[in-house]
Amino acid sequence: MRTIITTLILALTLAIAPVAGAAETKIASVDVQKVLVLSEAGKEAKEQLALRAGKYENEKNAKEEELKKLKADLEKQSVLLSESARNTKEKDYQQKLKEYQRFLKDAQDDLQAKNDEYTNKIVEEVVKVVQEYGRKNGYSFIFVKNDSMIYADDKSDLTDEILKLFNGAKKK
Repeated sequence: MRTIITTLILALTLAIAPVAGAAETKIASVDVQKVLVLSEAGKEAKEQLALRAGKYENEKNAKEEELKKLKADLEKQSVLLSESARNTKEKDYQQKLKEYQRFLKDAQDDLQAKNDEYTNKIVEEVVKVVQEYGRKNGYSFIFVKNDSMIYADDKSDLTDEILKLFNGAKKK
């Protein structure tokens, strides 16, 4: 659907521009994903996420060890314990297992939310750089380069220029 809309907009733009007597129509594209991955801000965000994920991984490992110990104790002592004591230990283990599963989900949700937050912030900043570049350089359209683009001349790819401008703007 997006491909059809993009194609229609492009076709209409190209058809209307000469009729309206407009000046040269400059069209380009930017690979925003590449800017996200290669920019200083993108690398920093990835590093921050990795640190956060590392903390969660350490906590996960500690919780797994605790669960393994509880399970081993339960298996060793199950014959010696009374039924009520065994039930209590089993309930304790099940509670710890639920807490562990909840922790994993919460950690995953937190990492996803942080990733989205970092990505959205960087994309907003990249869009501002692209808009300013487009205005200064007389572009009619600058599209996001993606899989739905059937053809885009490499000369119309502004990704490297935008990446340099974006990194430069972030250093200021």
